Amino acid sequence: MERQYSLAHLTVLHLAPADAIRVAARTGYDCVGLRLIPALPGAPAYPLMNDRDMLRETLASMRDTGVQVFDVEIVWLYGTFSVDHYSSFLETAAELGARSILVGGGDPDEQRLADSYARFCEAARPFGLNADLEFMPWSTVRNAADAQRIVKLAGRPANAGILIDAVHFERSNTSLDDLRALPGDLLHYLQLCDCPAGIPPTMDSVIHTARHERLLPGEGGIDLKALLSSTPAGLPVSIELPNDFRIPALGYEEWARRALVAAKNL
Repeated sequence: MERQYSLAHLTVLHLAPADAIRVAARTGYDCVGLRLIPALPGAPAYPLMNDRDMLRETLASMRDTGVQVFDVEIVWLYGTFSVDHYSSFLETAAELGARSILVGGGDPDEQRLADSYARFCEAARPFGLNADLEFMPWSTVRNAADAQRIVKLAGRPANAGILIDAVHFERSNTSLDDLRALPGDLLHYLQLCDCPAGIPPTMDSVIHTARHERLLPGEGGIDLKALLSSTPAGLPVSIELPNDFRIPALGYEEWARRALVAAKNL
């Protein structure tokens, strides 16, 4: 199966959706991810569900280039989560033709988190959308085992999923055996990047690398070939590579191009 490559919005986060799509087209990507909801208060995002002009421009750029939207993000499941708040988000994701929604866990009450996740999966299902729970060391879903447990507690909805991000794999207590233990039908895509091997001594350092200083595939210490071989063949790849130092020097388009070349070289 030929692997699809998606340009994650975090790699080019200061580009509006239509511009991100055009960059993806010029640099050889099949798809993009779009951030409609900020990852944290005040962070960049493009709420297409509230801006019809921007949505129309985004859809036009998709038609013009043939680049599809693979995933939209990010839905955080906190203790105050209410599925009713996401109706227009889900409708817009479906209008964009997205396949997956990136979901983060922010509720320390595991059973309540699983219940919220199950409700969100059920809300997304009529729109043909998967809800992919990403494990992150600083969230309440810290590693692959946590993610698998939450999905199981939720009752394994038909559109449940677990998202593997290479940097979170490296910097959480997740092994290759943990990845191999994940049911293949729960894996819809993975996020590819690199970073120095090992886990830094502070969570602030872990977060800094993930948000600001990722490396091109092959430049760091993650065993990316082993990671890829431990997941289903042909699994779509989202290239998520923010780097606050190298992107200003190279520009978004050249950085996106280099990222895709490095990924394919694996």
